[in-house]
Amino acid sequence: MEAETLALAQEIDFSLWGLFARATFTVKLVMLMLILASFWSWAIIIQKLIAYRAARTEAGIFDRAFWSGEPLDGLFDQIGAQPDGSSEKVFAAGMIEWRRSHRRDGGLIAGAQSRIDRSMDVAINKEAEALQKGLPILATIGSTAPFVGLFGTVMGIMNAFIEIAEQQNTNLAVVAPGIAEALLATGLGLLAAIPAVIFYNKLSADSERIVSGYEAFADEFATILSRQLDT
Repeated sequence: MEAETLALAQEIDFSLWGLFARATFTVKLVMLMLILASFWSWAIIIQKLIAYRAARTEAGIFDRAFWSGEPLDGLFDQIGAQPDGSSEKVFAAGMIEWRRSHRRDGGLIAGAQSRIDRSMDVAINKEAEALQKGLPILATIGSTAPFVGLFGTVMGIMNAFIEIAEQQNTNLAVVAPGIAEALLATGLGLLAAIPAVIFYNKLSADSERIVSGYEAFADEFATILSRQLDT
């Protein structure tokens, strides 16, 4: 009997593909969903890592140009009214409102400082929204993937017990394939969730630091313009 059980177990393919191929339609659907979720999360992670690195590089380059001593009007004329960089967009928003606040006689329209601040705040909010786009998807995958995998495990184990009842055989060779297929769903759920949670926390912190840099620059820029308003 033991020899027959061992021979039967050796005939069963326990590779990942073999476990997937033997799974029921519901469990296969769960596995495919989790695999797609994993690829989706990694695509977002890679795209955000590249985008955040580019944003930090651009901010550093612009910061050096801003504090190089070049006149603000000259710097604005170089980058234009619609620059590509995020820091440049914040600066351009302030400068555009600064120029609009001047009357033809050279005087300033009342409330210029508040309008400049609001313009830069709007630009910062737009850049923050672009930086954080996609992060809620990582949070959703990280929080739901384990439960989706658990659902697949429950369905797989239920089907395994149904098969045991139909065959009226409790040998390990009969029980093991169904249990292995069920646990694979849990494993895929964790495989999708763990990186999503880790990188969601990291990318959220990185995004906040980048936005804080924009806000700090806007405060410094507003202070410089305020001095000019006072004089």
